[in-house]
Amino acid sequence: MTATARAHPNIALVKYWGKSDTGFNLPATGSLSMTLDVFPTTTTVTLAPERDADVFTLDGVVRTGIPATRVTRLLDVVRAAAGSTAAAVVTSHNTVPSAAGLASSASGFAALAAAAAAAYGLDLDERGLSRLARRGSGSAARSVPGGFALWHAGDDEHSVAERIAAPELAMVIGIVDRAEKPVSSREAMNRTALTSPYYPAWVTSTAETLEAACEACRDGDVTRLGRIAETNALRMHAAIQACDPPIRYLTPASVELFDRIARLRADGVEAYGTADAGPNVVAVCRPHDAAAVAAVLADVTEVVVAGVGPGVRLLDDTERIDTERIDTERLDGAEPA
Repeated sequence: MTATARAHPNIALVKYWGKSDTGFNLPATGSLSMTLDVFPTTTTVTLAPERDADVFTLDGVVRTGIPATRVTRLLDVVRAAAGSTAAAVVTSHNTVPSAAGLASSASGFAALAAAAAAAYGLDLDERGLSRLARRGSGSAARSVPGGFALWHAGDDEHSVAERIAAPELAMVIGIVDRAEKPVSSREAMNRTALTSPYYPAWVTSTAETLEAACEACRDGDVTRLGRIAETNALRMHAAIQACDPPIRYLTPASVELFDRIARLRADGVEAYGTADAGPNVVAVCRPHDAAAVAAVLADVTEVVVAGVGPGVRLLDDTERIDTERIDTERLDGAEPA
């Protein structure tokens, strides 16, 4: 009746922005991401049939309002599948800044899905877990398989993420701001779809972009994949900024990081910029160039170097205690450059 799972955030190379169905969190287009080997989330779910309602604690603080409601909604999906009415106590430990555009919801809901399924006795394979995690947060579907994940658009049964082969990459994360962003991704996504004149073009161009990105992965073409990732990210932010009222996630420091990445390319160091819905910018590069890229970006902001991370997995009690200790230490000094 208790289970603990660990998952890592992912950064999309081809972005998910917009839904075809909000109830099931179905994306308007597919997407492609790389799971990171830093900033894991560890979540424990304990059934509590004596309680009248679920309790959600994140980083030692009991959460209410929208965060707690989102957790309960996913637990309701699990309970319906398991034929249970038992409430649960959910305890989560995040090492990625929450709601700052660094995919904390991806790692959080992937870990919650795996822990909840195990605690309530569901025997789900990777595909089933990806489908379940998607119900909590769309991008969480991609953190279940780990590595490079292709998340398919489609109906509730077929909109899942699967791991695909890709060229070896590193990501240098420029942490411009750890604070929670003023406009949530869900609100911004909805506003973009309803009011941005660029949104229809975003959907059609992203579907085409995804095909090209998958081809670049099959060919091991880092240059083409990097160019696709940077263009796709800037298109997404253009669509967001064009909504009414406008939303601007990128700050002057974000733009400076994109400029420095462009100058690195001009100087012969291959790197490409991307940014999710937040001010933090990620440089995509070859692993042997990561130190050089980090050194240039570190003049602007704090940086963390990340490699390719694993998929979600269940932990035993000993691993859970050790993981919480290691995660805390890593958060305090995660490979800074």
